[in-house]
Amino acid sequence: MCGIVGGIAERNIIPILLEGLKRLEYRGYDSSGVAVVNANNEIERVRALGKIKNLREKIELERAQGGEVSGQVGIAHTRWATHGVPAENNAHPHVCNNAVAVVHNGIIENYQALKTQQVEQGYRFTSETDTEVVAHAVHHYFQTSENLLSAVQKAVSEFEGAYALGVIAKDDPNTLIAARKGSPLVIGIGIGEHFIASDVSALLPVTQQFIFLEEGDIAHITRENVEIYDANGQIVERPVKISNLSAHSVELGEHRHYMHKEIFEQPQAVIDTLEGRITQDHVLISAFGHQAEAIFKTINQVQIIACGTSYHAGLVAKYWFEDIIGLPCQVEVASEYRYRNPVVQDNTLFVTISQSGETADTLAALQQVKVLKREKNLPTLTICNVPESSLTRESDLTFLTHAGPEIGVASTKAFTTQLVALSLLLTAVGKSLQLMSEEQERKIVHGLQKLPGLIKKALEHEDKIIEIAQCFADRESALFLGRGTMYPIALEGALKLKEISYIHAEAYPAGELKHGPLALIDEHIPVVTIAPHDDLLEKLKSNLQEVKARGGQMIVFEDEQSGVSSEAGFKVIKATTNVGRITAPITFNIPLQLLSYHVALIKGTDVDQPRNLAKSVTVE
Repeated sequence: MCGIVGGIAERNIIPILLEGLKRLEYRGYDSSGVAVVNANNEIERVRALGKIKNLREKIELERAQGGEVSGQVGIAHTRWATHGVPAENNAHPHVCNNAVAVVHNGIIENYQALKTQQVEQGYRFTSETDTEVVAHAVHHYFQTSENLLSAVQKAVSEFEGAYALGVIAKDDPNTLIAARKGSPLVIGIGIGEHFIASDVSALLPVTQQFIFLEEGDIAHITRENVEIYDANGQIVERPVKISNLSAHSVELGEHRHYMHKEIFEQPQAVIDTLEGRITQDHVLISAFGHQAEAIFKTINQVQIIACGTSYHAGLVAKYWFEDIIGLPCQVEVASEYRYRNPVVQDNTLFVTISQSGETADTLAALQQVKVLKREKNLPTLTICNVPESSLTRESDLTFLTHAGPEIGVASTKAFTTQLVALSLLLTAVGKSLQLMSEEQERKIVHGLQKLPGLIKKALEHEDKIIEIAQCFADRESALFLGRGTMYPIALEGALKLKEISYIHAEAYPAGELKHGPLALIDEHIPVVTIAPHDDLLEKLKSNLQEVKARGGQMIVFEDEQSGVSSEAGFKVIKATTNVGRITAPITFNIPLQLLSYHVALIKGTDVDQPRNLAKSVTVE
């Protein structure tokens, strides 16, 4: 959530800031703004509600009226409201006394106490945000400090909570300060210019070299140099990483929306996830780290912690771990886990799953477990799509999904590659503990090798799904049903539908129909069901007849061998065939993604940036 871009260069920084903000739109926002130190060493600021195009238009209007906004050092921000309603006065950057400008991601938890103190010092507040106390604190200390760096170091010592900061000041016009604690921030390295951003995608047009700030770091950035100070105020060296991403990789191409693009990128995303992790018949345990096999041999159970879509991936894995190799596996929502006193058994593999690697609750849960590790064997593993994220740095073992940039807020290819990663983890752990035979491993590997083709086949049903999406045109609620591993897939399908079409959707295990959901069934409630050809098929068919008998409209995604007949009240799509326990949930998820996408088009919602939602939930 929220996005930061900043830079210092020998050229006008405004075009770079605006392009960076555009590339951060996927994070979700309600307003945006820029601030620069101009040629007269004055701070110029422009803010706007709504889309970034509104900010661009305001800047162009000022230029047309002879007041061009330009400067060689500047900061910019997309805001997602936490403290204070979406309004121009609450938009970032925040400026104190026309002397200091600040952008901020995160939450300053003690802002009320700081605000009371600053009012007594004579500061005037013009917003409802917690961020304004940052601008005033920096200004306060700048008056008695030798430079902006020193002022920021003193100011952040007062803050409780999480922050990523970009700071500029008119009286130190050749300096950009960056600071992070609990919220991600990267530095882009150029020649005679340097940049900051919430993530690398914002800066890909200007650099592919990045420094990832660590917890407590503060960076003093000029055109020629970057100096980084750790939480203790000591100068430290942070490695420069070369990104393999390109500016092209986050462009829409021929697709109307990023979500559609990313759905169709899934065959290649699976190939990229598997590359170097499997041979013709085997999973390479070392794909999880050189210590992975030794660690896996010590565990007695698995604990998975995640949020949202990643939580659903964990639920699928629970079925796999317990059904295929007989290893206990617990799955819990991170925001619940971190606020209770969990009983953690010794020799538990603690697995966190996150697309961004910055999910606040998941990161906090991991840090909670790291405290317990002092007394117990609790190895940690993160499954993540973003290298150098906070979760990857905090974990003992890391598995990168290699899904590539995911811009749409509703996760698609990240979820699919998380499931692939979990199937590899299942196999690696099973082999290490001698709970899986070579024949079982071979079948899983061969199934995964077929998966890109199975996904391509599932995508070929798009035209039929477009027709079925019309059933939702005037509907406000929907029900999703599944059994076994298809229950978590039903949960994910319902989540996607409500995220981007704003239709109320719930998912249930099909066997729970008589325990309440059957009361909802009538001709106005579409019921989406997943029907793989498995041991539970006949029981599922009985559930479908219960729905039909009450006038429900059934939409069935089935295996070609399942034999659910198209008849009155039934719309059947033969979504796939020849899938196994691993590939079935992954493959059946694809048509549900397409369904939610095309229903959203019919409803006319903002597919890539649904209301009230952010891509990366980096604050509570």
